[in-house]
Amino acid sequence: MSEGGEIGRVAAVACDDAHRFAKPCRGSIHLIEGLGVAGDAHAGVTVQHRSRVAKNPDQPNLRQVHLIHAELFDELAEQGFAIGPGRIGENITVRGIALLDLPTDTILRIGDDARIRITGLRNPCHQLEAVQAGLTQAVLARAPDGSLIRKAGVMAIVVSGGEIRPGDTVRVTLPAGPHRRLEAV
Repeated sequence: MSEGGEIGRVAAVACDDAHRFAKPCRGSIHLIEGLGVAGDAHAGVTVQHRSRVAKNPDQPNLRQVHLIHAELFDELAEQGFAIGPGRIGENITVRGIALLDLPTDTILRIGDDARIRITGLRNPCHQLEAVQAGLTQAVLARAPDGSLIRKAGVMAIVVSGGEIRPGDTVRVTLPAGPHRRLEAV
């Protein structure tokens, strides 16, 4: 792995112990190695998202932590959407890092101790419509080649735990090449 040039900051953190779509923002969250966010309904070694549990409850949880770039909220505001941290289910909102451009297996070092490994893209679901009509389409786009662009953040697993707070530094470590593009997980 090679240290990347991107350094960002945590804008907000959120967690919820129930399977509600929005998560309340907190003063801090604690990441637990191999499990996810302490006290969050999506923490676990195996999948916790209800739709995935229904298909196969034994599959590994590649969605322990959900991250969104705060710049998405800025983009959505320009389109008339009033969306802020925690509203669309993310645990960590970061600013200053192009999350969607990172390759699979990128490590993010957050604060002093926490490290997470990006596993893929969040696949936006119909629940976004309950937040605000038209939001699902707003977080999807088409590339010039016609392929689908998912803008609703990335998913990760916890490599090493630690406390995370707004204002913490986020450092990017890219995996050894060749790099694999993020795909929906």
